[in-house]
Amino acid sequence: MPIPEDVTGDEIDKDVRQELQSLPKTLAEDVARNLVMVARLLDEDPEGAYGYSRVALRLASRVAAVREAAGFAAYANQKYGEALAEFRAAKRMTGNIDLWPVMADCERGLGRPEKALDMAGAPEVHKLDKAGQVEMRLVAAGARRDMGQLDAAIVTLQSPELAANSVQPWTARLRYAYADALLAAGRESEAREWFAKAVEADRDGSTDASDRLAELDGVEFVDAMAEDEDGEVQPPAPSEAGVDKDEDDQDGDQDDRD
Repeated sequence: MPIPEDVTGDEIDKDVRQELQSLPKTLAEDVARNLVMVARLLDEDPEGAYGYSRVALRLASRVAAVREAAGFAAYANQKYGEALAEFRAAKRMTGNIDLWPVMADCERGLGRPEKALDMAGAPEVHKLDKAGQVEMRLVAAGARRDMGQLDAAIVTLQSPELAANSVQPWTARLRYAYADALLAAGRESEAREWFAKAVEADRDGSTDASDRLAELDGVEFVDAMAEDEDGEVQPPAPSEAGVDKDEDDQDGDQDDRD
């Protein structure tokens, strides 16, 4: 697969670069460049990232970082069985348990939420850092929801990390998951409160909490300008521009909004 000339391979993490030192120099450079492409495309083009991960895997399957990258690329493409196999391989090579939560989520993806819950109660969880433990809690709550256990999912997410006022990298996602579980359980007012708290913590837009909150508040978003049948741009009708429904009914000359 083609790699842009500006990708040198030097962009990779120093720990990964150190792993690649076991390879011949030219081969290490090729693997590094493919790993850079995996990281670059993982969010915006998962299929492309997967393609580059397969190249890296063919070149250096005995390098743990390559197996891990291949796992994340497969995971992003919902190839959960393949992702789980790669994560397990990386774990065997390094002994590192950081991948434990995503491995458990792969079990969910494979339709085995019970297995994910078993992993959530395993001794490995106690070896995770705080971020990893929060991630494991999110996976466990998701597994509970997969099994139709909404109340148990809500309880699973109730934790000191959820109640903390300080904002951590995981705070927005944790609050969002809690709000979503509350909403699924029919507790709309509480869900609205926690979606609002998720918005406060979501500084990088990692969730759509603001959209979910607006939806609960009955706010609709429409294009400011719309094309007519002839392709000409037309200004929005007052109802489309956000006129309050009560005013719309009083005027009597606007269409009802959805």
